[in-house]
Amino acid sequence: MPRFAARLAYDGTQYWGFQRQADAAPTIQAAVELAFSKVAQQPITCVAAGRTDSGVHASGQVIAWTMDWTHSELALMRALNSHLPPDIAIQAIQTVDADFHPRYDAISRTYLYRIYIAPSRDPIRNRFAWHWQQMLDLEAMRSALAMLIGVHDFATFGQATQGDSTTRHMFAADIVQVDDEVHITLTASGFLQRMVRSIVGTLVDVGRGKMSLQAFEAAFRATDRSRSGPSAPPHGLILTNVMYRNLAF
Repeated sequence: MPRFAARLAYDGTQYWGFQRQADAAPTIQAAVELAFSKVAQQPITCVAAGRTDSGVHASGQVIAWTMDWTHSELALMRALNSHLPPDIAIQAIQTVDADFHPRYDAISRTYLYRIYIAPSRDPIRNRFAWHWQQMLDLEAMRSALAMLIGVHDFATFGQATQGDSTTRHMFAADIVQVDDEVHITLTASGFLQRMVRSIVGTLVDVGRGKMSLQAFEAAFRATDRSRSGPSAPPHGLILTNVMYRNLAF
């Protein structure tokens, strides 16, 4: 039976994260598996590259599943999308090896966090970006962010799953200003639970002068979860890309 991988995009506002919940709360995984099962006419389960938290979005989540299908990949994408809700959509599909796993085969993951600077909140952008009223010191934030590049213990900024290490390789980290928005992009081998939001929230403390660069570095080196700044809200976070050696999308 063929195995497929897909790039999945979703607006996570109305969902309690990606992972299926025991109490039948609305999740991305539950919605996807329901749609896929309708097309396959039998129960389908999928696995994902990352378990995004409640309210977090994605433009480049990767999922994989196995199902019987004899038509083209394009026909499969159209069939699946016709059963998905409007806030979830498959962007690309590829046939993969039977042992492909989107989490364990991933080389890197990239997240984007958006902050918009404005005197008043924007009801349109507020769905996908964090509103901040005063301009932030981006140079100070960049200096703090540079400390995170490389292989480090990120225990200050997140929690590992049981038995897992808190060490990760941060390949790239950048902050750019796009008009009145601040875009923070992080690419790493993997991320701890709530790691990106904790990093962003702590960077904002640096940017608004509440935390010095020395205090940021000390908190980071302490590998103590209680030393992190507050977590940024989930709605500004987007999983934008997951890299693999053998996927075309």
